[in-house]
Amino acid sequence: MEMHFVFSDKVVLLFDFWSVHSPAGMALSVLVVLLLAVLYESIKFGKAKLLHQALMNMSISTSQQLETDQSSSSSESPPVSRPRLRWWLCHFGQSLIHVTQVVIGYFIMLTVMSYNTWIFLGVVLGSAVGYYLAYPCLSIV
Repeated sequence: MEMHFVFSDKVVLLFDFWSVHSPAGMALSVLVVLLLAVLYESIKFGKAKLLHQALMNMSISTSQQLETDQSSSSSESPPVSRPRLRWWLCHFGQSLIHVTQVVIGYFIMLTVMSYNTWIFLGVVLGSAVGYYLAYPCLSIV
């Protein structure tokens, strides 16, 4: 295996069955890797947006619970904390999204380690396109 970038239409990516032997196959592989990089960037921004929304909802729930606790009499026992359950569910969802992001990130890294220049350019272009498309969605938060 070569340890420098080469322009070639022959490469094996990630698995033995993803073996490219033609220019059309290389173009399709670059497109797949590009879309994988766009997905990675979208997940990254989606995770940040979900975290922001979860923190906003938690602060609203906490302030409402404090108001309810202050207005209720001290002899009543407090209800089971629903914000804590919501926090655990949100944390579990965030963890699943994070694991997905890490797996896709490693797949992208391994495709770049094929040292194929076309694949590398597909990853760079996919990251740029993904950032360009996802960034406005984050700023709307």
